[in-house]
Amino acid sequence: MDRDHFIIYVYCLVCQHYQEIVKSHPLRRRGFPPALTDEEVITIEICGEYFGFNEDEAIFEYFRTHYGDWFPKLRDRTVFVRQAANLWHVEALIQHRLTVMSGQAFDPIQPIDTLPLPVCVYTRSKRDRCFKPDADYGYCAAKDLHYYGFKLGLRISRDGMIIHHPLLPARPHDIQLLSDLLDGFAGVAPADKGFIDAFRQQTLADKGIEVITPARNNMQVKPPVSLQRICKRLRKRVETVGSQLTERYAIAKTRARDLWHYQHRLIRKILSHTICVFINLQLGRPPLRIDDLVAF
Repeated sequence: MDRDHFIIYVYCLVCQHYQEIVKSHPLRRRGFPPALTDEEVITIEICGEYFGFNEDEAIFEYFRTHYGDWFPKLRDRTVFVRQAANLWHVEALIQHRLTVMSGQAFDPIQPIDTLPLPVCVYTRSKRDRCFKPDADYGYCAAKDLHYYGFKLGLRISRDGMIIHHPLLPARPHDIQLLSDLLDGFAGVAPADKGFIDAFRQQTLADKGIEVITPARNNMQVKPPVSLQRICKRLRKRVETVGSQLTERYAIAKTRARDLWHYQHRLIRKILSHTICVFINLQLGRPPLRIDDLVAF
């Protein structure tokens, strides 16, 4: 599809779920309604992120320049940015509804992983005042990266839709974050070697959660080879999702002056990716082929 059809498709999806959400979560009880509707603002954000515009100013300028006739009330950038930030909770609810509506949230096999989220250059971390005391120092072994910021937890379905995405502290080792990643889940969770911990894995197994990891050479009890091969293939999908968030959505370069705005910018990237996977499933396309979903 072309860009015009993509924007229309996204707008229809947003309108459908937005109306259901506001029935039980009224957003405004007093005052005048905004000139630009909430559905329009969310659509502009989702499409802007997919088109590669990761900053509020870039998204605003692109749509005002190229789609000003579609969104005639898109006039003031400050008003747009403020309204968009206030809708982060609605965007999170839309993302959750899409996972449930598509049936992906009930997948019994959900791979897990974490992504490093630096909030500033490492050398400036001591002078950072925006995220203290929430941000901390961390290390990503996969990228051999020392950084200052957070971790993004990822739990996805086998088709690649993001089911759970907690914002986690950077300092703890991944194994210490298992309970956060697997909150509300029961089933099989393929993971990498960073999640190997016999005691925690047994504790989770007693609760109906089986964490499958690659075997180390010195492990006495190893999962069957066939099971390890299947889980290795599934782990690659969560790595693919992480790569898409890092490369297309520049999630590791998210910048904000406070945690509230930072979370908003994260959720709109997650929602944009989720909608692309949802559309691919609706069209019968490979779920994670999002690069060629729109003909540029």
